[in-house]
Amino acid sequence: MGGNYKYLAKNIGVLTISNFATNLLSFFLVPLYTYILSTEEYGSYDLINTTIGLMVPILTINIMDGVLRYAISEESDKTHVFTVGMRYFLLSLLPVILLVGVNYRFNLIPVIADYSLYILAMYVVTALQGIVVSMTRGIDRVVSVSVAAVLGSATMIGGNLLFLLVFKWGLVGYFLANILGLLVQSVYMFFAAKLYKYMMNPFCRFESYDRIRRQMAHYSLPLVANNVAWWVNSVSDRYVVTGICGVSDNGIYSIGYKIPSVLNIFQNIFNQAWILSAVKEYDSEDKDGFFSNLYKIYNCAMVMLCACIVAGDRILAAFLYQKEFYEAWKFVPFLTIAIVFGAMSGYIGGIFTAVERSDIFAKSTIVGAVVNIILNFALVYKMGPIGAAIATAVAYFLVWIIRYYHVKQYMRLEIPIVRDLFSYGVLMAQTLVILFMQENFLMYAIQAVLILLLLLLYRKDIYGLIAYVTKRGKNNGNNC
Repeated sequence: MGGNYKYLAKNIGVLTISNFATNLLSFFLVPLYTYILSTEEYGSYDLINTTIGLMVPILTINIMDGVLRYAISEESDKTHVFTVGMRYFLLSLLPVILLVGVNYRFNLIPVIADYSLYILAMYVVTALQGIVVSMTRGIDRVVSVSVAAVLGSATMIGGNLLFLLVFKWGLVGYFLANILGLLVQSVYMFFAAKLYKYMMNPFCRFESYDRIRRQMAHYSLPLVANNVAWWVNSVSDRYVVTGICGVSDNGIYSIGYKIPSVLNIFQNIFNQAWILSAVKEYDSEDKDGFFSNLYKIYNCAMVMLCACIVAGDRILAAFLYQKEFYEAWKFVPFLTIAIVFGAMSGYIGGIFTAVERSDIFAKSTIVGAVVNIILNFALVYKMGPIGAAIATAVAYFLVWIIRYYHVKQYMRLEIPIVRDLFSYGVLMAQTLVILFMQENFLMYAIQAVLILLLLLLYRKDIYGLIAYVTKRGKNNGNNC
């Protein structure tokens, strides 16, 4: 295997170190959050945080994706690229200040009015971190991104321990810890990656600057719809659960995402590295099989990890979810399966990034979002919060199918689609077993058999990966 694999493996390795160090620590702090915060407090924070996640791409026209795409390009002026990103960030602050101020003055939404300053600060650090991390990744300073993630997470975790356990500030302390964590990340990357070298007056007017601004806006604007649609797919279910079932049920449902977040760690690591490789190595014929082989290995890894998480769902929930939060185990299987489809959609999305077809991003995700909303209202009304988890899984599956269909126009991908669909059926069988059987030896025996079936299905991909790793290890040993 050639340099394309080495480049991807190097970036994945660097990102893995930071992501595991930070996310595992955060993961094991879940019992603290579920013990200190009430279901209403956690539900309120979750709604505020997810609302900010919607505001950032809309108000910045999702310029961070444009920053990443054009910072990667060797033909782009990096100073102009970063300046465009900062310009849209600064302009986006005006409507946020106005909206928060009006809501505070007239108390239109009490929960937002009570935390106005924290919400404003949360928006600022979230949007800024998006721009800064995109620029840092785009100029290939992946190590700086990783170190920043470690420092930011350490700050957030330390802040939570201090503010929640020592000062007992409750939800305010939770806000402050997360704000400080994001701020530390941005400050570190700004200086470590020397982003100040790419700063100029964000309101300047030069012909070359205007040209790259128009290109970035043209690329980023369709991704606003894409990101809003992903937001709908990812978190609109929490608003529906809140509206139909109440804030407390949303708090329990939201904490259900914590176990699937283990799989999300792998997805985030891979996707951060993958976009850089997809743009650099794009080949519509895939002559060396790089894109096809990698898809098969990635899918195998995601399915096997998902299977293990679903099988151990109740054990993990008993350890992580305190008191009434334990009920969240029911939502884990569907939410974890949704992440598998999200991961494979993201892989194909890297190819669309390489060919600058951001419109296909938007179309596929919008279809999924519309279906998600319809199913959310129908299923939550009939089944409660678990209906939202089912709707999310179905919507993510639909996005993957649409992108898989369209990617054939831009690349020849050799994918064993029948085998993959069968393996997804096995994941659903695992889900039904854990939901409808009592927790006993027989249930876990059936789960073990289903995992063995998946191992059999993916044996060629597993053997191939083991052979490659073994070969690399021997070569490295011979070079010593």
